[in-house]
Amino acid sequence: MPQLQQFDPTVDAVVSRMRALDAALPERDGIAVFNRVYLAVTEAVDRRIDAGRFPDARAAITLDVRFAERYLAAVDTVSDGRRPPACWRPLFQFRRHPGVRPLQFALAGINAHIGHDLALAVVDSCRSLRCEPADLEDEFDRVGDLLVSLEERIREELMPGPDLLQVADPLTHLLGSWSLERAREATWTAARALWALRRLPDVAEEFTERLDTAVGFAGRMLLTPLPD
Repeated sequence: MPQLQQFDPTVDAVVSRMRALDAALPERDGIAVFNRVYLAVTEAVDRRIDAGRFPDARAAITLDVRFAERYLAAVDTVSDGRRPPACWRPLFQFRRHPGVRPLQFALAGINAHIGHDLALAVVDSCRSLRCEPADLEDEFDRVGDLLVSLEERIREELMPGPDLLQVADPLTHLLGSWSLERAREATWTAARALWALRRLPDVAEEFTERLDTAVGFAGRMLLTPLPD
């Protein structure tokens, strides 16, 4: 599995980087749309950590930061003129396409980050904390619950009104084919599998590549340009 450069390991540092991206990117840019969503999630996690809502604050912070590092590393990779992981490529490729709606950008980013990055972040965190995935399951579930509630809010805020969105509308069909809850369940299974494969690096690398490709394919479908 690809190793990450070390960022300042605090939630505040992650939030600062996302706020800087928010200030620098055009509002309609697809990365900006996802970044706003992810910033809201990270700020919510930070508030819950500060309020003592996570029994193991150190584990929650580690998972949150290692998770964010994957997204920020993809942004840095593109800024350096290199190719990001396959799961992120569709969003970077279509980020300025006029036929892709904001809701599609947001969900494609969530798909990449949950479907691929979160599984690797669990493994990263287990290595950092010298623990097993089962030791992080509570933190994984709490972060996942936040993401599910946020997805519902995103759909409410970015989905066209009922007068514009009919059952036969292509956007209705497209978004009905993807579920964050199913992606989250698959991610936990992938994380456990990757941890079990850690002593078989060749197999783990192949598994990670296949996961990356599959999540990228789903992201490409979510970003299908739609007619006005």
